[in-house]
Amino acid sequence: MTFLVETQGLCKEYSRREVLSDISFGVESGEIFALIGPNGAGKTTLLRILDLLDEPSSGTVWFQGVEVSYSPRNRQVLRRRMGMVFQQTMLFNTSVFNNVAYGLRVRGINGKDVRDGVEEMLRIVQLEGFEGKNALKLSGGEGQRVALAQALVTEPELLLLDEPTANLDPRNVSIVEEALSRINRERKTTIIMTTHNMFQAEALADRAALLMEGRIERIGKLKDILMLPSKVLTKFARLENVFSGVARISEEGVSIIDVGDGVQIEVALQRHGNVSVHVRPEDIILSTQPLISSARNRFEGRVSEISDLGSIVRLKVEAGKGFTVQVTKKSFNEMQLNLNSTVFLAFKASSVQIV
Repeated sequence: MTFLVETQGLCKEYSRREVLSDISFGVESGEIFALIGPNGAGKTTLLRILDLLDEPSSGTVWFQGVEVSYSPRNRQVLRRRMGMVFQQTMLFNTSVFNNVAYGLRVRGINGKDVRDGVEEMLRIVQLEGFEGKNALKLSGGEGQRVALAQALVTEPELLLLDEPTANLDPRNVSIVEEALSRINRERKTTIIMTTHNMFQAEALADRAALLMEGRIERIGKLKDILMLPSKVLTKFARLENVFSGVARISEEGVSIIDVGDGVQIEVALQRHGNVSVHVRPEDIILSTQPLISSARNRFEGRVSEISDLGSIVRLKVEAGKGFTVQVTKKSFNEMQLNLNSTVFLAFKASSVQIV
């Protein structure tokens, strides 16, 4: 198999401190690949090496089956086939139009082709009508969308994104995610992105690599990585529905965990003593009527928070403990939910993971 991008034994040192160690993985053409891990794990350093901004201390990078040379001429040629969006936007003190058009103009493209390209990208990131505004006077979310349009307008084969939605409000997050999904689907653009947002990675990425202290610990489908969450993963990944309590084994052979405030959670494992558990928001069934279900865990509560994320809606439900639940926009509308709506939750004992 020939990957669009591949690394073999990649290492990077700064001042004799090893930042990356023996990084080997490949990303197929048209794939969305997520790099997840805590701050300091080496995610941004790895992106900079893939973007040819930094050179590895050892190891090799391959692009379309050809080993990458770090000569100035080769860097220039390859980087024109890539796009990079940094966590901190890097825009020029000029109009939105000129910012997005920059990559086309340095490639010698002018006139109608520039106008058409810029207009299409601004439609994709939902910034129509912003052409004449100064890019540095936009909100953080709008600026990030300009940076994304700037990277995409040259139709890169590979798009590199460093925490593309960090610190953005839900509306801007939804627009960026929709734009990335569309570009990947329609243009088959290969995307490698770093993120702390596990739900975003699971929704967008085909596969992911977990980086810890400069090494790849796991690689595969996001849902498989999250099925076995470690304590370290729980700390950095912003996992929700993590509860701690005291477990006892029931006569039926399952564990019952008292997590306080009158809430007990059943787990399809046998555990004694102190334990922490995690329930994925998408594994919780939500209803406006009492549920008749084989699920061992059933609770009644009220909606305390609602976050509209585009095609999905995430709700915080107070049911003794605070549960985060994820439903489709269609289901949310059909249930006609509002703040303080009474709802019923259910999830299987087998859906509860020990962390």
